[in-house]
Amino acid sequence: MKISVMGMVHSQPNSFILSLTSNSLDPETDVGLEVTVSFRDRSVVRNAKVSGKWGKEEKNIPYFPFTPMQHFKMEILCEHQQFRVQVDGQQLFDFTYRVQQLQKLTALKIIGDIRLTKVV
Repeated sequence: MKISVMGMVHSQPNSFILSLTSNSLDPETDVGLEVTVSFRDRSVVRNAKVSGKWGKEEKNIPYFPFTPMQHFKMEILCEHQQFRVQVDGQQLFDFTYRVQQLQKLTALKIIGDIRLTKVV
């Protein structure tokens, strides 16, 4: 399974957040993967929430792939034991599954300083 998110970063961005959840309307729902991109810190922080509790944040990235006013394509691949995330064809990070039943992750929520052009 793969999710592709294409968009353009705003001209003066602060941040954006992408979440894969089991119910986007319920604030207590499990979050299989939340990616928080901060332009101020040039960071990409990942986490998950299981049974109402957030886990440990992961922050290491080999590079910061987002630039104001530039288009991007983020791909989230569901592999055997992890999400593999690529931006513009380059691997950015792996995130080991913390939610065990991936089929329950049915909602994608994206907020922040980007303009979406396509999600498939």
